[in-house]
Amino acid sequence: MRRIVTLLAAGGLAAASVTAVVAPAESASAKATTKPGSVAWHTCDDMFLTELGIECGTLSVPLDATRQHGQRITLALSRLEHTAPPEDYQGIMLVNPGGPGGSGLALSFLGYLVPDDVRAAYDWIGFDPRGVGSSSPQVRCIPDYFVGPRPDYDIATGTEHEWLDRVQDYVQACRSNGVGLLNHLKTVDNVHDMDAIRRALGQEQLNFYGFSYGTYLAQVYATLFPDQVRRMVLDANVDPRNVWYDANISQDYAFETVIGLFFAWVAGYDSTYHLGDTAAEVEQAYYDARAELSAQPLGRLGPSELSDAVLVAGYVQALWPDIAQGLSDLVNDADPTILTGWYEAFMGPGDDNGYAMYLATECTDAPWPRDWDFWHADNSDVAEDAPFLTWPNAWFNAPCAFWAAPAGQPVDVDGSEAPPLLLVSETLDAATPFAGSLEVRSRFPDSVLVAVEGGTTHANSLAGNECVDGRIFAYLRDGSLPDRLPGNQADVTCAPLPAPVPAAAEAAATAGLGSHATGLSLLLSRPR
Repeated sequence: MRRIVTLLAAGGLAAASVTAVVAPAESASAKATTKPGSVAWHTCDDMFLTELGIECGTLSVPLDATRQHGQRITLALSRLEHTAPPEDYQGIMLVNPGGPGGSGLALSFLGYLVPDDVRAAYDWIGFDPRGVGSSSPQVRCIPDYFVGPRPDYDIATGTEHEWLDRVQDYVQACRSNGVGLLNHLKTVDNVHDMDAIRRALGQEQLNFYGFSYGTYLAQVYATLFPDQVRRMVLDANVDPRNVWYDANISQDYAFETVIGLFFAWVAGYDSTYHLGDTAAEVEQAYYDARAELSAQPLGRLGPSELSDAVLVAGYVQALWPDIAQGLSDLVNDADPTILTGWYEAFMGPGDDNGYAMYLATECTDAPWPRDWDFWHADNSDVAEDAPFLTWPNAWFNAPCAFWAAPAGQPVDVDGSEAPPLLLVSETLDAATPFAGSLEVRSRFPDSVLVAVEGGTTHANSLAGNECVDGRIFAYLRDGSLPDRLPGNQADVTCAPLPAPVPAAAEAAATAGLGSHATGLSLLLSRPR
């Protein structure tokens, strides 16, 4: 599933008096080596974490969970330690930002986004999954794979064979650089690592807060280790029926809807952006810009980079003004600066570790079609109705048609033995469509779903929506949940945060931007 990552709004961070977030560069050098199954905590190399009072550590785990005395690898961990007295301590809160392939080492700071008493009651544990970021060894295949301008995603421009060559070169590089990990990077391997973290920290059960792909980790963990689950918050739920080829097709249609809403919003501010006063005119301006960049890129910005930059609007509604301004600058002034910045922030060209690990998990979790003619026909059909994302998504995932490690079978997610979980979803979340949250609710019969009706932002809890966040705080505080309603529906429905307004109109807006009023508002869970 393309880029199931956590996009955390900077407004939420501002609430915790955090003004900037950078991906940590925790180094394993000069650190004491811990014995297998134990964690030695030490000062983090990253100043951001250190200033927040967060410690770092490493944990040695088996490469293959079925061979406890075989080869071992190292996970990088962080901890925001509890401060509550022993009688109020509620255990570890393991946090995962999504991906797969997302670096979660910094995510222990999530404790600063909850009330003081909730933060104090848990040890907030961030970690880099195996092969990712500061964990060791790491997988990198072609670090500059995303450096632009790249071939046009759209095969109508005649780039299909060029992309196929690139994709197969990437797969071959991963085969060569897989450092022995490629057969052991499935979701179930990460789930066993989660349980190893639990045991190493001396806990009978774990609490978990997962975003996006992190919700799938939780689903599988709760299936395999239901007795070890205490509380789990699952924000932006992966549909366990669609692992993973079908999940991408579902995304294509869902992003077409959300980008259409974005184009309509831009049209409503034509006096600001000058891209047209109807959604159709704005959409045409976007596709015209793609065609011009296909003929003549502007520096690093070609048509594929433009697609990646504008896709950000499909993830985070609060960023609509910035993406619209970038598109306006490109169309009206031939200035690619803003969009180039967003493409580079989103794709992380120059370090492909997150992408390599994304593929290493998704390509082996479940079988993919191995016949490219099938991909070509299927995506050609989808693109007729959902042109915005279909071919960008297909090429992002195309290495799975040729992947160097064999695929397994996904776990049959079954939450019948799990304790009550809290599920959260925005009903127009395009990266993890709402049907997935309803499916997870049906498989976890004691759990409760809080839905944000009409919300389009991906993984948007702890962002200032009191209707959502208040339920999360109550659940984390004492396990209380709203009543579960009968039938296939959300148990609580919340209104979304107010839509953003352009900066020029902000002072005149009748509704503010709430917690999203800051500038750069992405924490990407892709390692840097």
